[in-house]
Amino acid sequence: MNPGGTGVPEAASPAPILEMRGISKTFPGVKALSNVQLTVYAGEVHALMGENGAGKSTLMKTLSGAYQADPGGEIRVAGKPIRVNGPIEARDAGISIIYQELALSPNLTVAENIYLNREPRKAGLIDRAAMVDGSKDVLQRLGAGFNAQTLVGSLSIAERQMVEIARAVHANSRILVMDEPTTALSSRESDKLFAIVRQLRSDGLAIIYISHRMAEVYELSDRVSVLRDGTYVGTILRNEMTPEVVVRMMVGRDLSSFYKKSHRFKPNAAPVLEVRGIGDGKRVHDVSFDLHAGEVLGLAGLVGAGRTEMARMLFGADPHNGGEIKLAGKTVRIRSPQDAIDSGLVYLTEDRKAEGVLLDMSAKDNINLMICQKDAKGGVLDLGKMLRRCQDAIAAMKIRVAGPDITVGSLSGGNQQKCLLSRLLETRPAVLILDEPTRGVDVGAKSEIYRIIDDLAKNGAGVLVISSELAEVVGIADRVIVMREGHLEGEVTGDDIDQENIIALATAAKRQVSSGEGAGNIDLGDAAPAGQVAIGHNPGTSPPTSH
Repeated sequence: MNPGGTGVPEAASPAPILEMRGISKTFPGVKALSNVQLTVYAGEVHALMGENGAGKSTLMKTLSGAYQADPGGEIRVAGKPIRVNGPIEARDAGISIIYQELALSPNLTVAENIYLNREPRKAGLIDRAAMVDGSKDVLQRLGAGFNAQTLVGSLSIAERQMVEIARAVHANSRILVMDEPTTALSSRESDKLFAIVRQLRSDGLAIIYISHRMAEVYELSDRVSVLRDGTYVGTILRNEMTPEVVVRMMVGRDLSSFYKKSHRFKPNAAPVLEVRGIGDGKRVHDVSFDLHAGEVLGLAGLVGAGRTEMARMLFGADPHNGGEIKLAGKTVRIRSPQDAIDSGLVYLTEDRKAEGVLLDMSAKDNINLMICQKDAKGGVLDLGKMLRRCQDAIAAMKIRVAGPDITVGSLSGGNQQKCLLSRLLETRPAVLILDEPTRGVDVGAKSEIYRIIDDLAKNGAGVLVISSELAEVVGIADRVIVMREGHLEGEVTGDDIDQENIIALATAAKRQVSSGEGAGNIDLGDAAPAGQVAIGHNPGTSPPTSH
């Protein structure tokens, strides 16, 4: 293992294609990068990892010319020092970046996007026929299912991403940066992307691959470099990667402290939520269970099993056609989300950007949204109380934000999630339903969210956690219930809480809870394919050592 070193891959060319030495970047009041280095070779996939806010995007924007580094650093391409003052100069140096938000013009054709700012001309006019002809080879090479004259606006996200890759390849890029390329892709689309990445690597491109998904990193990368708090931690070879090593490099602590479970659940504690016969006759059928004070109850199942649908019914976001809900022993009628909130039940949506946080509003307004009207006097908001409440939440939840008035849309996914959780907690709920609470957040934010869940249970709340990450369910839950095809299939308790038993119930495998093997397909979130490991998944297993 070589944290702090460069870890040269075995098949690397003698000299690196890219060297970034002593790169620093200072914004007003913030040191975003401090003396960072990165060395990349032709024909390798080099993963760049770190928590949100670690400096990955800032480093890549410095490479692309979007930011100018502080004096004293150096960037070399193929051994020659270069100065990148903008994206065009970066492209001329053979550097291309595909950002998470794709930079294409949807009203132009594929060929026009590939040639953007490099259009061939004939008699002073753009030669569109030459652009179409010149795009055919690269599209065929990448296995595109569309032609050069297709409007980009008519393509899927995966196809648009292929256009970005085609543009980089066509421009003879030697270094290709891919920033979270699979975020909006299906499993099948991701597999196709991985095949393209491997092809580009075999063609000699240097690929810098940014991802929070450890399964992808293990599957594709030759080396991994890690940043933490704007500093370079180190680089390791692929066969040196283990979850323990990577997590320690990323967050500065051991994997053993990743899941928080210091609360003590008492099975004989009074139920804070009793559900009997809830359903809609379509997606959810006759679901019954109890949630106790001080309990973290996991809810698992295949995608489409009815987990989110059931949760939305309990919260009053969707109607149900019968059954009974009791909170603290009292039957309640929940016909709307406001009814649920007034009864002490809150719901964290799985889609925080579409249904949760208000991206254009400040952290202060987001956190106070559900409670500020109770402080109003004569219809006037108590702005001082709102500010104090926000400051308290920022401290308690360890939200990384420059100030209360910063818009939530500018925050990382993990900090957005913590703002949303803060909003819910201000209502002082007795029951929390958290739907995929760590989806799309980095490993450090995950650990913080687990701490928050543990603290809630320690203080007597009942917490229902819906998650597709089985290791997460196993790590934090006191008891696990499993849904299949809209029905509650069963529960797993005590020492029987493991991934195999949960899969067996989710897939209706013929198996006792304590023996046998599960079968079928299950959405494991960021879990790695067979023989591979993701953060928090099968933490004793080492990654494979060959591609």
